[in-house]
Amino acid sequence: MQTSRTRAALVFGVTTALALGSVAHAQQAPRATADLIVFNGKVVTVDDQFSIGSALAVKDGKIVKVGGSEIEGDYQAPVRIDLRGRVLLPGFIDTHVHLRGQSPREIDMKQAKSIVDIQRLIREKAKQLGPGEWVTGRDWSEYELAEQRRPLRADLDSAAPDNPVALWRAGGHSAVGNSASLKLANITSGTPDPEHGIIEHDEKGEPNGVIRERTDIFRKLVPADDQEALKPSYLASLKGLLKLGITSFFEASTSIDDEPMGAGGTGKPVEAGRHSYKVFRELYSQMGDQLPRATLYIDYPGAERLRAFPHKTGDGDDRLKLGPIGETPYDGGFTGPTAYTFEDYKGLPGFRGTALMSEAALQEMVETSASLGWQLGIHAIGDKAIRTMLDVYTEVAKQNGVRSDRRWRIEHAQHLRPEDFARFAQLGVIASVQPYHAIDDGRWAEKRIGHERAKTTYAFRTFLDHGVRLAFGSDWTVAPLNPMQGLYAAVTRATLDGKNPNGWFPEQKLTLEEAIRAYTMGSAFAEFGEKQKGSLTPGKLADVVVLDADLFSIAPEKIKDVAVRYTFVGGSAVYTAVNK
Repeated sequence: MQTSRTRAALVFGVTTALALGSVAHAQQAPRATADLIVFNGKVVTVDDQFSIGSALAVKDGKIVKVGGSEIEGDYQAPVRIDLRGRVLLPGFIDTHVHLRGQSPREIDMKQAKSIVDIQRLIREKAKQLGPGEWVTGRDWSEYELAEQRRPLRADLDSAAPDNPVALWRAGGHSAVGNSASLKLANITSGTPDPEHGIIEHDEKGEPNGVIRERTDIFRKLVPADDQEALKPSYLASLKGLLKLGITSFFEASTSIDDEPMGAGGTGKPVEAGRHSYKVFRELYSQMGDQLPRATLYIDYPGAERLRAFPHKTGDGDDRLKLGPIGETPYDGGFTGPTAYTFEDYKGLPGFRGTALMSEAALQEMVETSASLGWQLGIHAIGDKAIRTMLDVYTEVAKQNGVRSDRRWRIEHAQHLRPEDFARFAQLGVIASVQPYHAIDDGRWAEKRIGHERAKTTYAFRTFLDHGVRLAFGSDWTVAPLNPMQGLYAAVTRATLDGKNPNGWFPEQKLTLEEAIRAYTMGSAFAEFGEKQKGSLTPGKLADVVVLDADLFSIAPEKIKDVAVRYTFVGGSAVYTAVNK
């Protein structure tokens, strides 16, 4: 196996000296040895003082020193890289990613800019697969389609009358199916809404194809994919993180269904479109040193199975480990809308979203998980859902006397009552948030909940003012994965429609330093990893990223366009933008 030292030498080359800078050897024997030295740059440490150095030395995958020009003389190393003034940061840590393999029955929705495009892709896939085979897709959004509306049953019927079709909206809180899929699901005009879900109807009372929240009604009918066949697309997605400077990530939904019976599993393959802890173990045993570090949320499997599962939060190693129970959702999302709120949605009298489980079931999940040594990271978006989560966290901590350093999280934490920000800080609950949602949802959020209520929606500044720890992520595939987009969103809050160039609720903007901290040290803290990663200080893992522009000297609106030149994990160069 190649060491970090040899891989770095292969990538940068003693004689080839890529565009980042030339390789130079020390002229005099220094006092200590290292594997890699970078110098003549802007080394942003993200330590307590947000110190800036110019050089960094790495040995055995860890940082041994950060400082100034003295490092060039203090250390000898086989690879010495002149940064030529470029910026080096800690690798970004994305706390909320939805990794997916590419199913052979799935259309590539990235190619679709309209419903007409979606129909074309469905026709092509149906022809390829043959009559009767399921056609699926994911991550459509009506706001990105030319028609500015959702695809409905009739649209899908015209494209594939002889194939069941189901397309999941970005976020996964709703899906649309055609007549064939509705028939297989036994959904008719007389079918009542499923528990915790909504079946939409047209003006004639017929199902229009959209199911909100209970999208599993379609998913469980789709044949499971062969996991071995999905591995290439999993690997492509994982390596895609490195191109964006993401050196660690949290996978937000991981099944243990395919574990053995009696050890937490059902002994059956995972559902279509999902992956598992078993799949990740296999991938990382083969290629872990070439991939970003991964922390896995585990979907709550129920008390009996969780007790039988012989693992808990923190188990694993610095390449692959288990994180919280989550993101098991307590409510839905604003896009449905189904987020659970105290007040009616605008234009929907009497409708306040829905909880996806009873409070008793929520309490049981938190109690069981906490008693077995698990961290919690539960999805809650609406103000009533968040209030309930805080109440349950308070009660479980009080009754069970679990450790004070729980680092329980609420995922998304989008819309709060003003009085609940302080409760996050009092309980030590981490707000695991995705800044890009603010500039995306800011286009239409006030149409859902009104101006006054929107003041405490995506309220990142208010969280910090109350002493709450922020951990940033993307919620990919719901939003762009690129941390530059997240930083841009946090510091500008300029909505995607161009209507708020100075920021949607600009009082909620963060400084660039605050946003970078949330994407590095904040995320490291959320996984109990702040002693190993998140800042560039001696003894920590040498997970670093080099950018092609200085974020601190360009206009905020240009941050989103900054690209990554190089990414290192454990001192090993795992991504090189050789064409830049």
